[in-house]
Amino acid sequence: MDQGPAPDHLNFSIDLTLEEARRRAEVMAALGPDWDPVAALRGEEAATALLYSGLDPEQERIYAMLVAAGVLPGRGPGEAGPSEAGPGSPGPGEAGSGDPGYGDAAPH
Repeated sequence: MDQGPAPDHLNFSIDLTLEEARRRAEVMAALGPDWDPVAALRGEEAATALLYSGLDPEQERIYAMLVAAGVLPGRGPGEAGPSEAGPGSPGPGEAGSGDPGYGDAAPH
């Protein structure tokens, strides 16, 4: 039983394109002219490298398992991790890490 459109309802649409452009302009203005997105990304990568530096062998094994499962990013170019942490932070397979590498840490 179709009663047709209810008289108290009105169909309308809103174009948010102008609002989105305004929002983006406000974000850029808030960041200021000195904001450097490349430097910000490098800072993020350095923070991530520091976070995963100095892991003990068990933590390295768990980290490698999470990387293999796709839960965490790897340590390749453009991906922060202990191998980019700098001096004093041995990476996998390096002296003092006690970890032979990532290859044997994958789930069996």
